[in-house]
Amino acid sequence: MAARRKDIPDLFTESALDPVESATGFEEPSSQHPDPEPFNTAAAQKSSTAASKKKAGFYLSVDVLQRFTLKFHELKLAGVAIDNKSSLLELALSFALDDMDQGQDSRVLQRLTGL
Repeated sequence: MAARRKDIPDLFTESALDPVESATGFEEPSSQHPDPEPFNTAAAQKSSTAASKKKAGFYLSVDVLQRFTLKFHELKLAGVAIDNKSSLLELALSFALDDMDQGQDSRVLQRLTGL
C-alpha cells in the first residue's frame, strides 16, 4: 500500500498565515490586536512608536557607518539620553530632510549638486 500523501498548506491563500508576517513577526497595523492599557505613559509612547515604525535596509559607506557608530558611542558616554542607533539615525535623517525643504539654501542639496 502506498504511503499517504501529506497535505501541504497553500501559503498564498487569503485564509492562511502570511509567510512574511510569520518569518518577520511584523503584522500590519490593522491586523494587530490592541494591547491592554499600559501602566505608565512611557510604556504607552514606546509601544505606539514601535507600532508605527518599519524596518528599512540601506547601504552605507564603511566610513559613514564607522563615523555614525563612533558618534553614537560618544553621545552615550557623554550621557545624552538616546535610546539606540535607530533613534539617532531617524533624528539625523529628519534634520537632513528638513534641510532639503529649504530649497536653494539647503546644505544637503548643495552637496548633492556639487555647489
